This record gives sequence, C-alpha cells and structure tokens, in this order.
Amino acid sequence: MSADSGGKPGRTQAPFGRRLCEVADSRPAGGYRIFTLIDEDGPSPGPGQFYMLAAHPDWAAEGGRPYLPRAISHARVSGNPAGGQRLDFLIDEVGPGTSRLAAMSPGDACWITGPFGGRFSLPRQLNPKAAGAVLVGGGIGIAPMAVLRRELVDRGIPSRSLLGFRDREHSGGIDELFGCEETRLAFEDGSSGHKGYVTDLLLQILEGDDSGSAAVYSCGPPAMLEAVRRICLDRGIPVELALESPMACGYGACFGCAVPKADGGYMRLCIDGPVVRGDEIATAMAGEPAVG
Repeated sequence: MSADSGGKPGRTQAPFGRRLCEVADSRPAGGYRIFTLIDEDGPSPGPGQFYMLAAHPDWAAEGGRPYLPRAISHARVSGNPAGGQRLDFLIDEVGPGTSRLAAMSPGDACWITGPFGGRFSLPRQLNPKAAGAVLVGGGIGIAPMAVLRRELVDRGIPSRSLLGFRDREHSGGIDELFGCEETRLAFEDGSSGHKGYVTDLLLQILEGDDSGSAAVYSCGPPAMLEAVRRICLDRGIPVELALESPMACGYGACFGCAVPKADGGYMRLCIDGPVVRGDEIATAMAGEPAVG
C-alpha cells in the first residue's frame, strides 16, 4: 500500500472513462437495498472511496431525471470466481437516481466510474498512540464503516462499531455487513438498542476511554457528522469523517462538492476527500447531499 507525504495511505486511482458492469444481485436489506456489480477491469477500492453510478439503459428516461450519475460508497468488495471483483452497494430509495438503481435486477447493466477519492487512515496513522478504532455510522453512512471494519479485522486491529438510525424503516444492512460482535445500535424512536442518537453511545465510550489512545471514524448525515466532529475536537481526539456532497463528475472539474476548510478556502471532496480530518474543515454541515 502506497502512502502520501503525510503518512496517509495512498488512494486507488480511478481509470479514466466509465465501464459497463453487470448486476449480479439485488436484494432487500431491512429498509434499504443491497445490489452487487461485477467489475471485471477496475482496481480494488479502499475504505472510504466511492463510485459514480448510472443504471443502463434509460437512466434519464423520465423528463431528463436523474441525468447525473450518483456518488455511492461501496459497502463490500470481494473476489469474483469468474474474474474481476464483486462490489456491494447499500442504497436508500430517496429520489429518482437511487430509485432507478434499486430497480435494477440481476443481468441488468450499470455504468460505473471510480473508485474516487481518498481512503481512511489506519488508527496508528491517525493517532500514533491509538489502541484501536471507534466507528460511528448513521443511515446509509454505515457502508464505508463496514468496509473499514473489515480491513481492521483483517489486520487484527480492535474496533467498536456504533450505528444509528431514525427507525427500523430507515435501517438495514446491519446483520449482513457487521454482524453482532462489538456493534451497538441506536434508534431515535427506541425501536431497538439505545433510544436516542448514536452520538450518545460515542460519548459513553469516550467517557470510559483514555482520549489519548482513541481514533474515531464516521460517516452519516451532515448533522451527525458535525456532532461527532465537535465531540472529538472538544476532547482533542483525532477523527476522520467521510462527507457526503452533491457531485457531478468525480474528477474535481465541476466544483459541486466544495466545502470550507478550517484555515480558509475550499476543498473538493471528490479529490481532496471524501475522507477528511475533523480539524481540516470549518463544518461538516456543508456536505448536505443532493436528493438521490
């Protein structure tokens, strides 16, 4: 694995141009849906990276919507017996783009570009004194947390996963992507686990831990990410966030995903992120996602 000058793992570079991938599977996962693409020629992505997806054909059949591809984080990557790799994506049907992707069936085709962006650091790269990792996911933001957790397990690095959802209807992928070991759940409506926010669970863990040995990672709705960022910064705990933002290209050309930096100016999430340190940005609320 390569690393940049700051010691962070190097990103997997996206090949230029899109490629057509076969849909191998599409199945419900609680209130969400998981679909699987066979990527025969693309490189293997790292935790935190994402793809630009557009179903084929008829992506813009109804009044030109959705027109632009959708930026979706992969939730799992595995080998494919016939060659290439299997990419799993977790989606919530919230608009014309995600609804069209959810309607794909095995044998259909999907345009794919990527992987884009940078990946999560390892705990000792984020905090040299880290004893392990705390992963905080909300909604479909649990997808990159699942990929990171799997890499930490493979490396023998201890981690704890905290997952939060609005309610059972707006949840899914928990059992398939995480299992039960070292995973705690929060539901705002109290239907399961902790009644309240996933940040309540984060505060409980950090109160019992030595903040000097903590490394926190998070992905989810902007308001949740900002709460995680403030909790960690107030305690001097290094944190990396995978931000969501409207994107049109993935190559940094459109500036649709620019967010304000803490020291002034802007960064483009598709090439400078989507994984950023909490102290690098002015606020995580700038990454409001577009309707899917």
